[in-house]
Amino acid sequence: MIRDITIGQYYPADSLIHKLDPRVKLVGTIVYIIALFVIDSYIGYLLAALALLAVIRLSKVPVKFILRGLKPIIAILLFTLVFNLLFTQGDPVFKAGIITITKQGIRLCITMAIRLVLLIIGSSLMTFTTTPNHLTDGLESLMGPLKKVKVPVHEISMMMSIALRFIPILMEETDKIMKAQTARGADFETGGLVKKAKGLIPLLVPLFVSAFRRANDLAMAMEARCYRGGEGRTKMKPLKYTGRDMVSYLVLAVFFAGIIVLNHVDLLMF
Repeated sequence: MIRDITIGQYYPADSLIHKLDPRVKLVGTIVYIIALFVIDSYIGYLLAALALLAVIRLSKVPVKFILRGLKPIIAILLFTLVFNLLFTQGDPVFKAGIITITKQGIRLCITMAIRLVLLIIGSSLMTFTTTPNHLTDGLESLMGPLKKVKVPVHEISMMMSIALRFIPILMEETDKIMKAQTARGADFETGGLVKKAKGLIPLLVPLFVSAFRRANDLAMAMEARCYRGGEGRTKMKPLKYTGRDMVSYLVLAVFFAGIIVLNHVDLLMF
C-alpha cells in the first residue's frame, strides 16, 4: 500500500509536458480543477477526460504508474459514493426499508466519482512532470505580486517544496519501518479496526522520531549554509516563457471556454 502512494513523486521523461514552464503547469492545473467543478453535463466530463488523456499521452508517464496512485484513495472514494447515493433526496428509483436510492443520488454518485478521479489524476500530473525546484520557482513567480502586501512568498514556496520532497522520503521510511516491525512479529493486516489502530503505534512512533530528526538535520544544514530567505537571492536558471508556453496558455483558454459552452448542453443528462 505504501508503494502505491505516488503523490509528490517526479517521473523523469523527455516529453513536451516536462519541458513546459512550471508556471504554465501550475495555472493549467488550477484551471483544470476549476473546470471540473464548473462542469454540469456528461459531455463536459467527456471533454475533460479526453483533454486529460491527451496530456498523459504527451507527458509519456505510464498509465499504470498514474493509476497506481488511485489505490490508496479507493476506500475514501467508495465511502463518498455510497454516502451520496443513499442520502441524496429526490425522485426514488429503488426503496427497501430505510434505504432509498434516488435518481438525483445516482447522478450525483456518477458525477462525483468521475470528478474525483479526474481531479486526482490531473493534479498528480503536475508533480509527475515537474521537479520540486521548478515547482518552487513557478509558485514563487506566480505569487510575486503578493510581495507588495508583505506576504512571505519565498518562504511559502520553500515550505511547499520541502513538503513535496519529504513525501517520498517519509513513504520510503514508513515502508522500511513496516518491514522491520513485521519481522519482529507486528501484524498490520488482520484484526478489527481497533486492533489495526493499536498496531499502528509501533509504526507511528519511530516514523515521527525519524521525521523530526530529518527536519532538524535540514534546519541545521540550511543554517550552516547561511540561508536567510529569498531577499536578494538570484537564480541560476531564471524562468522564461517560450513559444510552446504561449500556445499552451491559448489551449487552456480554448479548453475552459469549451467547458463553459458545453455547460449549457443538456445531452446525456438524467
